[in-house]
Amino acid sequence: MNLSRTARFVITSFVVALAVAAGWFAWLTYTNNPWTRDGRVRADVIEIAPDVSGEVAQVLVKDNQAVRKGDILFTIDPTRYRFALAQAEAALSGREEEREQRRRELERRARLSSAAITAEAREQAETAVATAEAAYNEASAALNTARLNLDRAGVRSPVNGYVTNLLVNPGDYATAGRASLAVVDSDSFYVAGYFEETKIRNIREGDPVTIQLMGYPDELRGHVESVARAIVDRETVQGTADLIANVNPTFNWVRLAQRIPVRIGLDVVPETVRLTAGMTATVVVRDGERPRP
Repeated sequence: MNLSRTARFVITSFVVALAVAAGWFAWLTYTNNPWTRDGRVRADVIEIAPDVSGEVAQVLVKDNQAVRKGDILFTIDPTRYRFALAQAEAALSGREEEREQRRRELERRARLSSAAITAEAREQAETAVATAEAAYNEASAALNTARLNLDRAGVRSPVNGYVTNLLVNPGDYATAGRASLAVVDSDSFYVAGYFEETKIRNIREGDPVTIQLMGYPDELRGHVESVARAIVDRETVQGTADLIANVNPTFNWVRLAQRIPVRIGLDVVPETVRLTAGMTATVVVRDGERPRP
């Protein structure tokens, strides 16, 4: 009977000790290796807007297609821009002839003596040359602009990436400066981890990070690039008088820790993983072995 009671005591003590050890280990992991399930895959999305206006002549890409930097996405009817280029070339030719004529007149008058020509006439000839030179430069700039407009009739991708939400079609009218489609920059993928503010003190730039996407079993690796320095304060409303903050008088006794965005750079992405901006991720900062000051 005493042996049975002793055995029960030993077993109970062992289980309690094991539970305490497991709890202590979990606490150390929680504090030394901050983690969050609130992570998102992010990427830069470039809004593609034409630099010139006109009817869309061709669309050379499909939705979700991979493109390289410099690839033509769609073209705008170049007819009027070809005409503008021809007009600018003709104008430049005329200005060049006028400039050369004014230069020859100045050279002839410069050879004349002061008895044959007045100082005023010589000065007028010099002014005429300067005016013709300015007109030529203006026509040259107009020609370069016409060439640029013709070249910009082909809208190119500024980055490597993927076409997304393609809505432009041949026959649509494209307006300069108005976005017609978007390209996801494939070189800009990163993970935004939203950590509780109580964990931020254990996160430093450069800390190694492991990332587990919800849709893939493969583990990604990265590092902490930066920690956000500001978030929206929902309890503070900007006042209208002298920009004085109007603080909400309500207060909840149970205060939840704010979540601070942490930018995670990706170092290793398995070939089997296809990243899509908006994916959900679990982020663990592996900094347990780094010494603390």
